[in-house]
Amino acid sequence: METLERIVMAHPFFAGLESELGPLIAGCAKNLRFTAGQYLFRSGEPANEFYLIREGTVALEIQPPGQPPVVYATETTGDIVGTSWLVPPYRWNFDARATTPVRAISLDATCLRNKCEADHHLGYEMLKRFLPEISQRLDDARLQMLDVYARPKR
Repeated sequence: METLERIVMAHPFFAGLESELGPLIAGCAKNLRFTAGQYLFRSGEPANEFYLIREGTVALEIQPPGQPPVVYATETTGDIVGTSWLVPPYRWNFDARATTPVRAISLDATCLRNKCEADHHLGYEMLKRFLPEISQRLDDARLQMLDVYARPKR
């Protein structure tokens, strides 16, 4: 049987991470499953965790007032979902909905924040991994906005 630590450390998000940090991270982890259509989280809810997607597809959605949700990014096997756990007030700014059955590892945010505070090397390694993700999400949102606000063709 494969251990949770081994599964976490094998995820692409943690590629190249020193093996001695594995037990610290895995101590905050648990396996989860989501059915198609199920929400991992909703905008405004507390951001108490983030997810390593092991299998499946998750749509990241924003809800314009009075309109249907807009998918601004899709995450799949090997991706992560959730960066709001890093920044106070630790609330989700979007919805994350499984579009297929999803197997994921959930990492408890409070547990991990406390471990990062106690071990600044771990905190730095996490930050190095999350900053590119945050930057990519901003780019995704920018491109979606350009599409939404594009000038109509004449």
